[in-house]
Amino acid sequence: MLDPKMALLSLLLLLPLSLLLLLFIITRPRSTRVPIKNRHALITGGSSGIGLALAHRFAAEGARVTILARDQSKLDEAKQAIRLSTGVDVTTLSADVRDFDALKKVLDSVGPSIDVLVCNQGVFVPKELESQALDEIRFMIDVNLMGCFNLIKAALPLIKCDRDSRGPGSIAIMSSQAGQVGIYGYTAYSASKFGVRGLAEALQQEVIADDIHVSLIFPPDTETPGLEQENKLRPELTKIIAGSSGMMKAEDVAKKAINGIKSGRFIIPCNFEGFLLSIATAGLSPQTSYLMAFTEVIFAGILRIAGLFFQWDWYRNIDKWHSKNK
Repeated sequence: MLDPKMALLSLLLLLPLSLLLLLFIITRPRSTRVPIKNRHALITGGSSGIGLALAHRFAAEGARVTILARDQSKLDEAKQAIRLSTGVDVTTLSADVRDFDALKKVLDSVGPSIDVLVCNQGVFVPKELESQALDEIRFMIDVNLMGCFNLIKAALPLIKCDRDSRGPGSIAIMSSQAGQVGIYGYTAYSASKFGVRGLAEALQQEVIADDIHVSLIFPPDTETPGLEQENKLRPELTKIIAGSSGMMKAEDVAKKAINGIKSGRFIIPCNFEGFLLSIATAGLSPQTSYLMAFTEVIFAGILRIAGLFFQWDWYRNIDKWHSKNK
């Protein structure tokens, strides 16, 4: 007769193994590798910050790089900086992501194909909704969300072109940890970044048959030229609530992003806090890694409890702040 303790131990071992086998079968889309060397990467917002750091890294890894931004003088400076650090000449394009026709025109000029599109453009004006001008809100939505629609729609023919012979392609969208959880003072910004998640989830279903893999990148606060000005504008409560979040260098975000893109991952967190957020907010997102799916299944409930503690602390700070300032 089988020892009850051995039977229990066997069951405890069998359950996770069975779950792993099930997840291996059902996780979609399948894991892949997106090659970078000798392929064409187009990066928007590529003249500064994370976009420029990405351009440096793509160029250093042997990609043919095109950077797009509005200001041609900044593009020229970025091109020179990339040439000095990597010895590679990049192509520059000047266009506003809010203007589809202008985008279509300049993208067609760099054809005939794009292998990796990184939608990295973004603007952020932190402010409570009540005091924020509608023009500021429209500006963030137009650049952060509609800019992605414009870019992807304009670039899709070039990304799909001859894809069977060129191997997997990628569309990567730069979101934010504020696209995973709403924060006081980020009402419009979070809305724009939550929006790109819906775009990405649906788009992945539409383009997977063409071997195109969508990635969402979720950096925390990053040391970029605009961050200092953003910090000056942040409401006091925003600083209190978001103050515990870590800060990263643009180069470190770029490294995490490009590694995730090459792995064809849908969700790309950039630090440990982002990793925990990616588990807590996994929902019905695609998952290419059955091991990561296993982690999500096991820890989602625990992280929901942790999230409720965070919410308790945030609302406690809000109550204290309003009581103090009445």
